[in-house]
Amino acid sequence: MFTRLKEDIACVFERDPAAQSILGVITTYPGVHAMFLHRISHSLWNLNFHWLARFIAYFNRWLTGIEIHPGAKIGRRFFIDHGMGVVIGETATIGDDCTIYHGVTLGGTSWVKGKRHPTLHNGVVIGAGAKVLGPIEIGSGARVGSNSVVLKSVPEGSTVVGIPGHIVSAISTNNNIKQSLISTQAIFDAYGTGENIRDPIAYAINNMITHIQALDKQLETMKIALNEHGIKYVETPLSSLEDCEIQDYNSQK
Repeated sequence: MFTRLKEDIACVFERDPAAQSILGVITTYPGVHAMFLHRISHSLWNLNFHWLARFIAYFNRWLTGIEIHPGAKIGRRFFIDHGMGVVIGETATIGDDCTIYHGVTLGGTSWVKGKRHPTLHNGVVIGAGAKVLGPIEIGSGARVGSNSVVLKSVPEGSTVVGIPGHIVSAISTNNNIKQSLISTQAIFDAYGTGENIRDPIAYAINNMITHIQALDKQLETMKIALNEHGIKYVETPLSSLEDCEIQDYNSQK
């Protein structure tokens, strides 16, 4: 128990630059308190002391604002930053070196008993306000962006954003690297986002522009072919982009 507590304190210093001292972490970090109480309630749950386990979990929620069902299985060096509003369901499974932020829900989508909550593999980061729902799997090293809603499994090393969640980047992961390295500052992404994530709207617009340019080339080729076969092609003049911008600006006045 105390070995796990030491690991929890150490991972706070690795992932939160605001951490100042061990005393400060022990006394003022609700994520550390929540994990300490969860380990007690989880042990009691496994011993079939279900009421006592639920009561400790209830006290845990009152004290920290973090609701963790005593049946949830959580690995080592799990860090809950800020923590208020976090909900982790009964059949959720969380691997080692994972990080979640405030407002995250690991919830179910069914009332049927059995596995109905997500499984997070090692090194997963879930940004503030994200909802990961159903018996899906989030692969090792994956990132879930803030306020995303994830309903499908996520491959390892991927970054997911949006409602519903969609993959915006993917990196290859080296299985020979120890999973503990995922939690280091060098490759840690706060709030489940990275600097090189492309804007999905800009990406879609760029694809549309590329497609329009390809269509323009095809039309030009067709015009040449029609003229060669003696079919007169009457070209309708198009307004320039500058004229369109001026018309749009005037319409907004």
